[in-house]
Amino acid sequence: MRVRDQRNRRRGVLAAAVLAAALALTSACTGGKSGDQGPGWHGGAEEPAPKASVSITEPAVDATNVPAATAITFATEQAQETTVELADAAGEAVEGTLAADGRSWLPAKALEYGGSYTATVTATGDDGRPVTATSAFTVMKQPKNQVRITSFLGDDQTVGVAMPLIVRFGREIPEKYRADLQRRMTVTSTPAQEGIWHWVSPTEVRYRPKEFWKAGSKVSYRVQAGGLPLGDGWYGRADLTVDIKIGPKLVMTVDNKTKKMTVTRDGKTIKTIPVSLGKKSTPSSSGTMVVMEKLRKTVFDTYDELGPEDGYRTKIDYAQRLTWGGEFIHAAPWSEGVQGRTNVSHGCVNVSMANGAWLFNNTRVGDPIVVKGTERKLQLGNGWTDWNVSWEEYVKGSALPYEPAEDALTEDDDVTGPDVSASETATTA
Repeated sequence: MRVRDQRNRRRGVLAAAVLAAALALTSACTGGKSGDQGPGWHGGAEEPAPKASVSITEPAVDATNVPAATAITFATEQAQETTVELADAAGEAVEGTLAADGRSWLPAKALEYGGSYTATVTATGDDGRPVTATSAFTVMKQPKNQVRITSFLGDDQTVGVAMPLIVRFGREIPEKYRADLQRRMTVTSTPAQEGIWHWVSPTEVRYRPKEFWKAGSKVSYRVQAGGLPLGDGWYGRADLTVDIKIGPKLVMTVDNKTKKMTVTRDGKTIKTIPVSLGKKSTPSSSGTMVVMEKLRKTVFDTYDELGPEDGYRTKIDYAQRLTWGGEFIHAAPWSEGVQGRTNVSHGCVNVSMANGAWLFNNTRVGDPIVVKGTERKLQLGNGWTDWNVSWEEYVKGSALPYEPAEDALTEDDDVTGPDVSASETATTA
């Protein structure tokens, strides 16, 4: 299904009008004998009605107070092709796209508050004869209660292959509104990669692909929530679009048994680093973590957490945060003598000053680190733990049913939607 150029549509309507006038004039000039049944007086049967039928379900005809994020939804029968047009009060066409299910059409951006619009849906059956349905409506005035929508990432950032896409909301989104919101959250990537959104809380939703992002990918994600009802009289403040890049596939793997970190880039080992992990009383977490923050210099202050006896305040170089609980990769010159042999840290991954500097200069936010063989498992939610659960578990956090791709995606695939990312030439809905 496709959306035709409105100018072509107008020319078609004009041609149809001229043809109808010509037929009316011919009928009037020819006249007919008593008992004639229109064109059937030649002996032919009356032309059957078009096979296709169409009706617009939302917005209703002459509806008012319509949300600015409204979609044009419709129903068709026996339609081989369906086109949708939306025009403002001045007759100017509004850009938009047909949804993948072929039952709705979404404007490319929120409609003007207080504006008047006319939607026209045309369906054509295999007989080539089109039928249309129209609906004129008026958009609501700008609401007072608007929900702010933000992204953790900004445009043109380059991140690691394990980076989840993180979208946050200024207030809790009631569960019954999440599916409609998620339908308007799309991810487009080059090359194409299968993925899904996952609600980690009522105020935060994340997206990850089924496997790590492919190195060098270009990723764009969009939240079309401007003017969208989000519960209790609140509406989305504005649409959000972010474009990012994925860097090389750099993976850090730490084995407690060997007390070493192996660093690979695009599958090849580029460095092996001695480490000291958490001692038995404060073990490091085992699991797949993601670099969330990088601090060239910082101060670790644990007096409030650990108390005056066990707490400490220490200047730290080359710190990379892995958990909200305070686990970092960082330089620890005081433990260089035992790195590679003994665990003495409070849960962090200790490395030498030289190795700390090398890691800091070669890693990005979003790079994964896998720690194996410690006494404690990584707690879900203690950091970006999206990769520490199976894909089967992750999809359960979606507000929409997961529909796996039928075939493996390739770089030339043109697939898109709320559950699948696609090539950059795809149109999302």
